[in-house]
Amino acid sequence: MSTLPGPATSTAVTTVPPPRVQDPLLPDLTESAPGPAGAAHWLSSSASLVTSLSPSSPLINGTGTAGPALTDQSAGPRRPRGHYQWPTGAPATVVEDFDPPAVVWGRGHRGVDLAAAEGTQIRSAAAGTVAFAGMVAGRPVVSIDHADGIRTTYEPVEPAVSAGDAVAAGQVIGTLLPGHRSDGVCALHWGARTGPKTYINPLRLLQPAVIRLKPLQ
Repeated sequence: MSTLPGPATSTAVTTVPPPRVQDPLLPDLTESAPGPAGAAHWLSSSASLVTSLSPSSPLINGTGTAGPALTDQSAGPRRPRGHYQWPTGAPATVVEDFDPPAVVWGRGHRGVDLAAAEGTQIRSAAAGTVAFAGMVAGRPVVSIDHADGIRTTYEPVEPAVSAGDAVAAGQVIGTLLPGHRSDGVCALHWGARTGPKTYINPLRLLQPAVIRLKPLQ
């Protein structure tokens, strides 16, 4: 008695690429066609970004009250980017760089840590309105909404301003407290975002922009 072979079976394996995180201050390279034309577009867009930060991204409306909500939706016509400066008053050593998470709630570093001495006067990076000044998870935080739709945050900062205050670029908004980093280095955590889920590298807001390249692995 013989046994007839059954139908052949196969197993298909589908690889799903991880989600791509697009920095709103960088050109979207997925729109470039492959080949020399696409490469030329990429080089042109990147050069424009590094030299002048001229590309604008869809910017978001903020509000002037404590704890306002940002949205990731475009808010009409694009607005010119404001003029930003170091919140430490002068260029500072970057203790930890910007490292956006691969997914919304994933691990990462949603800002930069700037070395500064305890008691350093922290300044608003650009003109704007104080959106929040108070405690978040046991740490004092100041958040400022700017006219171009970007919100910057500063921690741990003992605030010298209150929600709703208008501030000028470079105006003192508080003093730096220790305790942000576990390694004992006193540093200001400076963040920037255009929506609740869209963090951007604040160093790229500076003029000229500060571009830090990660070492090859």
